[in-house]
Amino acid sequence: MSDFSSKLAAPVAVLPAAPCCADPSRRALLRAAGSSALAATPLFALGGSARAQQAAAPAKALVPLQFAWNQTSFCLTPVAVAKETGIFAKHGLDVSLINYAGSTDQLLESIATGKADAAVGMIHRWLKPLESGFDVKIIAGLHGGCMRLIGYKPAQIAKLADLKGKTIGVQGMDAPARHFFSVYLKKNGIDPEREITWRVYPRDLLGLAAQKGEIHAVAETDPIAFTIERDTQGGFVELASNASGQYHDKVCCVVGVGGKLVREHRAEASALARSLVEAYEWASGNIDESAKIFLKYTTNLPLEDLKSLYKTLTLHHHPVGTDLRDEIAYYAQDFKELGVLKSGTDPKKFADHVFTKVL
Repeated sequence: MSDFSSKLAAPVAVLPAAPCCADPSRRALLRAAGSSALAATPLFALGGSARAQQAAAPAKALVPLQFAWNQTSFCLTPVAVAKETGIFAKHGLDVSLINYAGSTDQLLESIATGKADAAVGMIHRWLKPLESGFDVKIIAGLHGGCMRLIGYKPAQIAKLADLKGKTIGVQGMDAPARHFFSVYLKKNGIDPEREITWRVYPRDLLGLAAQKGEIHAVAETDPIAFTIERDTQGGFVELASNASGQYHDKVCCVVGVGGKLVREHRAEASALARSLVEAYEWASGNIDESAKIFLKYTTNLPLEDLKSLYKTLTLHHHPVGTDLRDEIAYYAQDFKELGVLKSGTDPKKFADHVFTKVL
């Protein structure tokens, strides 16, 4: 039996749920709302008498749900869209957004123990902690993009092959960009251990390090990579992103919910997934409006920069069901080969364990 299979056989310790997830009246509201809140018949499809009956029906109570996110992450703009445009409410949810900036382990623990109902994060950050046994289930993918590898043009870096024997700056040796682009470079004929030197710098010094000749490229998430490009006035060129090549149709950020919540209150998890998929699809076709909504939550980026950044994302790519499960297995295989996941972990079994189909 593999390490991962053996681990699954052991019970996962679950701390007592916080009041937000243990309130029986809250769950009663969910049962009362039922699936009708998730798949209501459009008014244009109803006859006249049916329209009158629906208009006369009392509004259903919304189910409270605590959702953790990082409101400085521009790629999560559609979360704010779902809140501000009433998409969450349309699907029967009263979502409270919790701005969370702690570690990934702490975030997943908060979901597993019921201190938050759900959260969003980068799949590249989540896979290793989930291998450790957090009782959290991934229910939806939101978009692709978020990370880029940019080369410093004065260092004669114009294409991926130019990086052989060079130094790449990162925020940390365990940073998502370092893991992802190690895999990407390997798949493109560059050994990330023997032919690349990785050097750690604070995010605010990465551009300066390139200008001083200490590094030749930067692997980072956006908007950090974007601001480095902007502030060096064309000194960098994009070499790849996590939406390049075979990753063009792969997800970046995902939604996770507590295992207990999805097992006992599946309709709520389904409503959340449905709301976010709808919000991301709406945002993909309404860039200007989305940027204006997000400005209520962050002052880090001006409006025009936000709109430019949205164009780097695949906002229309939000897999659910078996498509999402297969993408999780794909990344698990990548990270296993890189040594991030254990050698005994079976990527398909791992994906089956951390994923739950709610749509």
